[in-house]
Amino acid sequence: MESFIESFILSARAVDLVLIVLLAEAAWLALRRRPREVLLALLPGGLILLALRAALGGGPWWAIALLLAASLPVHLADLAGRGWLRRRPPPER
Repeated sequence: MESFIESFILSARAVDLVLIVLLAEAAWLALRRRPREVLLALLPGGLILLALRAALGGGPWWAIALLLAASLPVHLADLAGRGWLRRRPPPER
């Protein structure tokens, strides 16, 4: 017999719950920060969650691959916006 937790996780309803929390966090942060920064910070995780949901729900492989691939440029844009991709001089000895 399948437990409630097992069916909750395997049916992708857990991913739906996390996506709802992510959207609530985005709305809350958008009131306090620049909406573009919030979008760039949370969108890669949202895309990965959508890929997980598609995988758990038996979605087509190309949709899963597309969602995962789309998360990388958004993540890189977020890092660039934060200045994490700039070259830093080597530490002095």
